[in-house]
Amino acid sequence: MCVSTRLPAAARCPGLPSSRYRSPESLLDCAAKAVAEKWAFERVEERFERIPEPVQRRIVYWSFPRNEKEICMYSSFQCRVAVGTGDGLPFRRGIRLLETGCVENVLQVGFHLSGTVTEPATSSEPEVTHKVAISFDRCKITSVTCGCGNRDIFYCAHVVALSLYRIRKPEQVKLRLPISETLFQMNRDQLQKLVQYLITAHHTEVLPTAQKLADEILSSNSEINQVHGAPDPTAGASIDDDNCWHLDEDQVREQVKQFLSQGGYYGSGKQLNSMFAKVREMLRMRDSNGARMLTLITEQFMADPRLSLWRQQGTGMTDKCRQLWDELGALWVCVVLNPHCKSEEKSGWLKQLKKWGDLDVCPLEDGNYGSELPNITNALPQSNLAQGQPRRSVFSRAVEACDLHWQDSHLQRIISSDHYMSPSYQREGESLLFNPQGLPLWLDHVPTACARVDALRSHGYSREALRLAVAIINTLRLQQQRQMDIYKHQKKELLQRGVTSTTNLEGWVGHPLDPIGCLFTTLTETCRVDDDNTMDTGGDPRPPVYHHVPVWGSPDGGESYLTLALEVALMGMGQQRIMPEGLYAQDKVCRNEEQIVAKLQELELDELLVQTLRKQAIQLLEAGPFSGLGEVIHRESVPMHTFAKYLFSALLPHDADLAYKVALRAMRLPVLESSGGSGDVGHPHHGISIVPSRYPRWFTLGHLESQQCELASTMLTAAKGDMLRLRTVLEAIQKNIHSSSLIFKLAQDAFKIATPADNPPDITLLNVALELGLQVMRMTLSTLNWRRREMVRWLVTCATEVGLRALVSILQSWYTLFTPTEATSIVAATVMSHNTILRLSLDYPQREELASCARTLALQCAMKDPQNCALSALTLCEKDHIAFETAYQIVIDAASTGMTYSQLFTIARYMEHRGYPLRSFKLASLAMTHLNLAYNQDTHSAINDVLWACALSHSLGKNELAAIIPLVVKSVHCATVLSDILRRCTMTAPGLAGIPGRRNSGKLMSTDKAPLRQLLDATISAYINTTHSRLTHISPRHYGEFIEFLSKARETFLLALDGHIQFAQFIDNLKQIYKGKKKLMMLVRERFG
Repeated sequence: MCVSTRLPAAARCPGLPSSRYRSPESLLDCAAKAVAEKWAFERVEERFERIPEPVQRRIVYWSFPRNEKEICMYSSFQCRVAVGTGDGLPFRRGIRLLETGCVENVLQVGFHLSGTVTEPATSSEPEVTHKVAISFDRCKITSVTCGCGNRDIFYCAHVVALSLYRIRKPEQVKLRLPISETLFQMNRDQLQKLVQYLITAHHTEVLPTAQKLADEILSSNSEINQVHGAPDPTAGASIDDDNCWHLDEDQVREQVKQFLSQGGYYGSGKQLNSMFAKVREMLRMRDSNGARMLTLITEQFMADPRLSLWRQQGTGMTDKCRQLWDELGALWVCVVLNPHCKSEEKSGWLKQLKKWGDLDVCPLEDGNYGSELPNITNALPQSNLAQGQPRRSVFSRAVEACDLHWQDSHLQRIISSDHYMSPSYQREGESLLFNPQGLPLWLDHVPTACARVDALRSHGYSREALRLAVAIINTLRLQQQRQMDIYKHQKKELLQRGVTSTTNLEGWVGHPLDPIGCLFTTLTETCRVDDDNTMDTGGDPRPPVYHHVPVWGSPDGGESYLTLALEVALMGMGQQRIMPEGLYAQDKVCRNEEQIVAKLQELELDELLVQTLRKQAIQLLEAGPFSGLGEVIHRESVPMHTFAKYLFSALLPHDADLAYKVALRAMRLPVLESSGGSGDVGHPHHGISIVPSRYPRWFTLGHLESQQCELASTMLTAAKGDMLRLRTVLEAIQKNIHSSSLIFKLAQDAFKIATPADNPPDITLLNVALELGLQVMRMTLSTLNWRRREMVRWLVTCATEVGLRALVSILQSWYTLFTPTEATSIVAATVMSHNTILRLSLDYPQREELASCARTLALQCAMKDPQNCALSALTLCEKDHIAFETAYQIVIDAASTGMTYSQLFTIARYMEHRGYPLRSFKLASLAMTHLNLAYNQDTHSAINDVLWACALSHSLGKNELAAIIPLVVKSVHCATVLSDILRRCTMTAPGLAGIPGRRNSGKLMSTDKAPLRQLLDATISAYINTTHSRLTHISPRHYGEFIEFLSKARETFLLALDGHIQFAQFIDNLKQIYKGKKKLMMLVRERFG
């Protein structure tokens, strides 16, 4: 006899507390429940000639869905969320309507449920009542209608409210048999009365239909009379009808199309991922709509117009879009690997997948590059890959998965029993099926094996998925042990060579099937602590909490699924594998690595997990070329920086020596080393010898280098105060990091950590920061770097914090660190500043030592680069007479050859400002010899310097003026500048500077005597030449400006004794030569006669 304990409705439904038990279910209910879930009612009717009414009632009663999770699945994106949030979701709103008594008039007629749901009035909307109707069959809702006119993938809140009313309060629902059964019990008069009352109640809606049907029934030849019986919408589905939940296909298509058209903006990517999650949820509930919904989604993805556009333009799709396609492909692998799908279903999927994959617009598995990954069903070869592989689309792995089956007897035993082991007497020697402990192995291509695990888990076979996952991990353990044994025999030879060609051409991290993520999720899911059983609404997910669950059937009592999850994640992350081809594949490696690390960081490490961590870290260090942390790795091996950073942080509190050993081993980046590799591994163009630069096919190198920097920074922070460890880390940085910008960042990080605001500085870490800064200076000394000036200033700041000896050292060895300009204008100037002296609290001898070093540096720089360093050298040497004189002599010696007029004028002005007018005059005179000012350069930048030089000469006396005027006449050919100089010289008497030992006559100088006569003649000549030059190409719009120019010329002419005669002759000459320019000459005559 089938007996089970039956709970009241409240206790059967999640979220409804009840501790009161009812009496055991009757045999009738037990049987009715089973029949209602599995058999179409038509089949029951066919099987039995007459079904008693009580039996019919119990079958109809148990045919409605019993699990609220299923209603939730079809009324919200998320199935598990925190209570109190996401009140806008249909499921949550439906619960609220139910709990506030808004559901009324509930009636179940056969397999049809109806009722009214009232939306309460709001401040903006009046109260509205909606009629709701639901058809169901075999515990699935097959169709819904609601007066609210909802157009969405999911059921509206009113359908949810009515459904939950039926689940939670079944005894309050009026239940009737299918209407055909009721009609069968009526006689002719009762039937006529029923029809007439029905027409009277709804005559406006049903009268035309009723009359039409009456006409057809009365016609003997009508189609309706050819069919036995009549349809009954309340009698449930027929035998041939698909038994599946109601899904609005048009709305699925429309929403996917809408989300895709938004191009990843406005959260559309998140919505599409939610739809993928809904597919997985349906698969887990073994709902056939999972594959159906995925097909609809895929059709819209393939119809995306951007695919052909990207193909035509040769551009890649966005990263977010690419990830959506990846998930689509992975879902199809799950679908076709359903262990209990029918062969005709699989054939249909295979045909459709091939059709999509053959389209030109179908995205490729590896982005824009040809794939070189092996077939899903093949084990990974350890040799060069064959060239000319066929085109692989995002659906290729799903197509290949269609060839996989579940009939293998060993596989069946693995997934069906926790205690499947080999007999003890068979455990000697090698075995392909069991390990030495007798535990089963599953020797398959690892990503393929993990795809099986994902398929089992995705279709709701979580226990079976766990069993297969454990077998795969035991296989990986055995493989790891054998690899270590192989390395022990080859270790000496490999260490001598220093290189290896051994690598995995297909890595598990970043693989399209995500094998490591799949195993980790499968194992941790069973260890997750759920703090609440609610299933709807949304909110920020809280970090998961895990506890240890012992491995079923494991001979080792200390082993749990959580330790296995950690172990397999470490194995996968530590796999030595070659960097894949193409930007997208490489980016995926980095992204997947970060995703796995993020999951690992959610684990709270207890003693068991720390033991696993230590054991696996040691094995990875000792596994040679088979591990990314081994002593010898392939030159193009994927770096371990991100992984090692996690290991370092996790191990540090428990085993600091091991933590540092792992992190220091992982610091390497062999692809940037200058020595050649050990073979091209199928990529002939990769054997390019490089000196630390950018490797041609490593598109993510910048990101990898930044991760290397992050690892180094983490170690530096942890080693603060430990001189020995800091020295080791520093050596690793100097050996392995080749980017000056990243070393500079490390130096800045170390400096920041070493100098906390509220504590004294850590001198050990400060010295490391200084050494890194010095290395940056040496690396960037002869290369262009836009941050170089910032780097130099920072180094001086760092050296100042370290102390006097550091400053003296960088001043004395400046030529290995700085350019002469940097050394004088930034380094020495900052070191000699008042702020630096105060910061260091130096006494007089120390200040003198520093100043002496700075002056020596200044003179050396001035000798090396006088053009850019002379002025700084003079400034730095001001307080030391001998040094100052030396610097001045360097300037004089360099003036005739290597210095420009601009540099000399600047130094000359400095000399005047410092009270050396005669030296200033000498330098200004030297500057004039380098200058050439053309007739039309009346806005030249040197004009102010020329005027200043002439003013200086004039102030010194007649002799100096007489000396500079010939230089001016030779160098300056601009009439307006010469006339300005002439005017200034005639306004005051020369010699007003009051040079000691000189007499000043106080008389104004005459323009008809030397030296001004020469200047006047040159000025008049310049005006004449400039006039002819301007008239050659003058246009009418410049006539007015030209007349003003002649007016200024006349003023200069009149300074000469016979100036008016010369000017008149000049004007007459112009009239004669340019008589063709009648309008201009008329203006000349009007102004000058």
